[in-house]
Amino acid sequence: MNKYHLSGEDKQFLAQYHVERYERPSVATDMAIFSIMEEGEQDNFRKLPPKALKLLLIQRSSCPFKNKWALPGGFCKSNEDVYNTARRELYEETGIQNAYLNLAGIYGEVGRDPRGWIISHTFLALVDGERCRLQADTDAKAAQWFALRVEAKEHKRHTDENAAYIETDYELHLENEKSGVKLYAKVREYKQFAEYHETVTYEIMECEGLAFDHAKIILQTLLGLRKNARNEIQIVFDLMPEFFTLTQLQNAFELVLGQNLLAANFRRKINDYVIETEQIIEGAGHRPAKLFKRNVEAFYR
Repeated sequence: MNKYHLSGEDKQFLAQYHVERYERPSVATDMAIFSIMEEGEQDNFRKLPPKALKLLLIQRSSCPFKNKWALPGGFCKSNEDVYNTARRELYEETGIQNAYLNLAGIYGEVGRDPRGWIISHTFLALVDGERCRLQADTDAKAAQWFALRVEAKEHKRHTDENAAYIETDYELHLENEKSGVKLYAKVREYKQFAEYHETVTYEIMECEGLAFDHAKIILQTLLGLRKNARNEIQIVFDLMPEFFTLTQLQNAFELVLGQNLLAANFRRKINDYVIETEQIIEGAGHRPAKLFKRNVEAFYR
């Protein structure tokens, strides 16, 4: 349906216009789908099972990058916008229709895809892993959750009164415990502050097992998630089930941020955003804990 009025002059112009005269890119979406899930075996029955921040990857069944691992995604259809494509891909891969979904970046670097000119819109999705129903799409051999661990090491730094230049190497370690598949990449961040503006670019230095430029996309999306988690408390709640303990919520924040938090400070910070329920969680070996839920009203004040 047209949402604008065309004048007679517009219609005359369009009758003579041939879009095929111009080069056009293919438009795709890639999905960085994160969840928090149990990891490994429980070696101490008095503690809750360990959890990890996990990322959903698919194993490609065809060239290019056959058998390599990639972010799930697909090409936009002519009758849908990129958000609808992202929602469709999320449902096809996980069975989830309603989840946090937001544009995280646009990637159109020349040569990023050997098949041709392809511009990718990357979406960040946050889901409760217990609700997922994994199903590899038609162009994938498998779909698996990978525990994601990132290590940062400053490579070079130069600063003065009016400018700064910093290079940081990020090492990405991804592992699926059940299949034993391990993936690795090193991505360098170039951060420059000059003339009162900051520019940040990324370059893949090493890559083992990941397809296309997805190592760079994964890192940038994770760093964006961390930044949002520091500024917007609500976003981490999208990784939680309906009911949770405060310890589980703090653990989720720590996994996203990649750092430990003081319990007292954390509970003060989130106090207005949770509501205590009458329910408790019980398990062998550890004390019962109260269950909380989101205070939706606080999120939308």
